[in-house]
Amino acid sequence: MLANVCTGAIKGIEGFAVSVEVDIAPGMPTLAVVGLPDAEVRESKERVVAAVRNSGFDFPTKRITVNLSPAELRKSGTQFDLPIALGILAASEQLSPEAAAKLKDLLVLGELALDGSLRPCAGVLPMLISCKDQRKTAVIPPQNVLEGQVSGAEFITPHTLKELADYLEGKAGESAVKIAYIPQKEEDVLPELDFSEVKGQALAKRALEIAAAGGHNVLMIGLPGTGKSMLAKRFPGILPPLTQEESLEITKIYSICNLMGKSKLLTLRPFRDPHHTISDVALIGGGSSPRPGEVSLAHNGVLFLDEFAEFSRSSLEVLREPLENGRVTISRAKETVSYPARFTLVAAMNPCPCGHLGDPLHPCSCSPMQVNRYKSRISGPLLDRIDLTVNLNPVKYTDWTKTSEGESSAAIRERVLKAREVQRKRFAGTPTTANAFMTPKQIKEFCKLPAGADDILEAAMRKFGLSARSLDKILKTARTIADLEQKADIETKHLVEVMQYRPLDRKGVADI
Repeated sequence: MLANVCTGAIKGIEGFAVSVEVDIAPGMPTLAVVGLPDAEVRESKERVVAAVRNSGFDFPTKRITVNLSPAELRKSGTQFDLPIALGILAASEQLSPEAAAKLKDLLVLGELALDGSLRPCAGVLPMLISCKDQRKTAVIPPQNVLEGQVSGAEFITPHTLKELADYLEGKAGESAVKIAYIPQKEEDVLPELDFSEVKGQALAKRALEIAAAGGHNVLMIGLPGTGKSMLAKRFPGILPPLTQEESLEITKIYSICNLMGKSKLLTLRPFRDPHHTISDVALIGGGSSPRPGEVSLAHNGVLFLDEFAEFSRSSLEVLREPLENGRVTISRAKETVSYPARFTLVAAMNPCPCGHLGDPLHPCSCSPMQVNRYKSRISGPLLDRIDLTVNLNPVKYTDWTKTSEGESSAAIRERVLKAREVQRKRFAGTPTTANAFMTPKQIKEFCKLPAGADDILEAAMRKFGLSARSLDKILKTARTIADLEQKADIETKHLVEVMQYRPLDRKGVADI
């Protein structure tokens, strides 16, 4: 007897339909799963056998073959448990012909516990979105109900395999397998952090404002205690709100990683701050069954790398592709997947391993070899992809004792929003969302130089050995400064300001 149940799987951050074909034939009692299943899918055999028996059904003592079609695409995840179990019940005729006929109208997703109850599975949201066109009713675990509501697909949420079988047989009403609407809960928000709490560091605040307004990457260099981490943690507070499209894209990534929490739709920009001991795979994504890494979890948000030079050289080098292209492509022998990774990099580092190089009060204890080894972890090509670099000096006592507060995050954010609105209108109808992501054609169109500016850039290029990428970033950043001032054209003063945020072009990494 043959049965067919529709389910879904994930490739990258998109879902695709999978047909679970179950055939039961005479022969030695076996359960074979074919169609490029990974370890999670292969282990489903043991869960399915126990769940079927503990739900009051008989498990066939025959040769059972489960084919996951299309067979050329790798299948991963635990969502195949429930469709395999249903296929076995249908193929063994433990479901009536009427109940088995209803399976063609269902998209079944769910992990099974050994007692037959449904457990949540990862990636439900992208699978439901991608399969909506099939106009099927989805079957999902109750714990995934929020993702079902976001998808807009019709769905039911049975608690157990037996409950679903009773529903198909007409022994239980729809109310038994459907959860009432759950309203959106407020996301857990950290205590509000405001720029007004940061003493001094006016240049760094200005650099972060420019970064927020144009989506530029920032590197802060300074002695310990100068406020690098403090500034970075307040950076999300001046970023513009997410658009609906951005919010849905982030939610799909977090659904795949099973990090949804209690919210239906993620509405806050991500802020990821991995420790410097992170592995290359955890940072960029990958593994035997590729999964998104920290750069993808920071998509449309902020990736904060504190102690930048303490990260391994290989971990930092893998950042070059997402910083340039906004995507991560991971290739394996049998598949290639791509994850979005368009984030704003905020990095912070000390000038040397001990942190006191250049400190007049605390002599540096590092040898020249240690300092050079420390700085050499950040390559020239990686620095070339950072738009703004700012040196932080120790906070003066007079600044620290000031009773008046500095400019608030709300005031800075207002200017950022106005600049972003200018860019939204400028790039309307194109994939570009901010100045930092302009194409060469857009740079030529929107970053026209004022009279005499060509001589300034030419002199800078000859003197400091600027690359073509560095020149592009200077123009993009100058365009953002002009937007903050609501100026239609770039002015010479905007280029001059950009130059002060590029000290590494003048000194090089060895002289940080």
